[in-house]
Amino acid sequence: MSAAVAASGKRGKPAGPSAGKRRRKPDVEEEPGRAKPGTKKRPKLSEEISSDSEPESPEDTRTKEEEDEELEETAQEKKLRLAKLYLEQLRQQEEEKAEEEAFGNDQVAGRLKEDVLEQRGRLQKLVAKEVQAPVAADIRVLRGHQLSITCLVITPDNSAIFSGAKDCTIIKWGVESGKKLHQIQRVKKGAEGQPPGHADHVLCMAISSDGKYLASGDKNKLILIWDAGTCRHLYTFTGHRDAVSGLAFRRGTHQLYSTSHDRSVKVWNVAENAYIETLFGHQDAVTALDGLSRESCVTAGGRDGTVRVWKIPEESQLVFYGHQGSIDCIQLINEEHMISGSEDGSLALWGLSKKRPLTLQQKAHGMRGEEGLEQPFWVSSVTALLNTDLVASGSHSSFVRLWRCAEGFRKLEPLWDIPLVGFINSLKFSSTGDFLVAGVGKEHRLGRWWQIKDAKNAVCIIPLRRVPPAPAAGS
Repeated sequence: MSAAVAASGKRGKPAGPSAGKRRRKPDVEEEPGRAKPGTKKRPKLSEEISSDSEPESPEDTRTKEEEDEELEETAQEKKLRLAKLYLEQLRQQEEEKAEEEAFGNDQVAGRLKEDVLEQRGRLQKLVAKEVQAPVAADIRVLRGHQLSITCLVITPDNSAIFSGAKDCTIIKWGVESGKKLHQIQRVKKGAEGQPPGHADHVLCMAISSDGKYLASGDKNKLILIWDAGTCRHLYTFTGHRDAVSGLAFRRGTHQLYSTSHDRSVKVWNVAENAYIETLFGHQDAVTALDGLSRESCVTAGGRDGTVRVWKIPEESQLVFYGHQGSIDCIQLINEEHMISGSEDGSLALWGLSKKRPLTLQQKAHGMRGEEGLEQPFWVSSVTALLNTDLVASGSHSSFVRLWRCAEGFRKLEPLWDIPLVGFINSLKFSSTGDFLVAGVGKEHRLGRWWQIKDAKNAVCIIPLRRVPPAPAAGS
């Protein structure tokens, strides 16, 4: 017993039930790279192991369900976010639209005011000061008629020009190309089986404001109605007892006014191919006619020396006096003003509320003839840029003259002279005022008293340039 105790004390271990058993040393984590020689390195306990092949635990299933719920909530939130974004875009668009409307309010108000004034016939745009002197080299000359041009019209869209002449033909020209688009040939009087056309001088033309109908009148007492787009003949109006000298459509309608050397004014409905009524009053052959939106028209009375305003519904007329010679051309500037020209060389500016001219420009195109025997150049054509202060007149004085209606339409001021040799038998502004068209001939449209040998029977397109507007202050 004592020997055993001595032996155990020698080893330094207590005796007891666990005596004789070797105690295991606790695992010590070794530093990487310092494994004992001859031993294999054990894998770390934290190393990730693929679980693809392992069955899902209940905890994994629960986690997926929670993720699905989160994804479903995210989709709803996305829809809500997109809806909010869409509403925000709509709000921004409405704000931008409101800003644009506010910005353009003045312009819209201006346009509405112009529309009201135009309907009342009081619109007066001041554009004459903006027009620059035309350059002679820019004038385009379109030749195709064999005899003097007597009349012309421009389509409302300014794409084509119709010209009529003493050679009894009508030509449709393209404004941009300057080429013939169509030609209505002359026909022989009394011959049967011919295509429709004029057998005598074409003296006047008119085109409806929608560009649908073209009307042409001739020395043979006839009015022919054409489809302006195709130049197809539609109707023939008869009833005048002498040469048809003036035609005009009422703006915005298909009502046609005509006048003749038989001293009458007739009213027609072109769309219904119908005659309406006849008005009398002139004491001599009527030479020209014009009309605008109101149910009325104005006429030049030739040698009876009067200008007349016809009120169609009332079947009444206003008589104006002022020229000393035959009044051969007339044009409305707006519903309240008109301009006329006479063989006495004067140019008259009228207000429809007064029976006398507001101003009378004597010798508007100068004088001709030898000293002591001078005579004024005959004013053979006038035109106006609708609802503005710009007008033009023509004679055989070798130029077309542009005028400005100044001082509230109480004065005519000359602006520029455009060189053109020959009788200026017809003048028309484009609706935008970008160009002026002149019908030139060797002879006056109403007779053959004398010829200008150097003249060319042609349609002349005169470009009109504007002075650029001054920049606004602070721009």
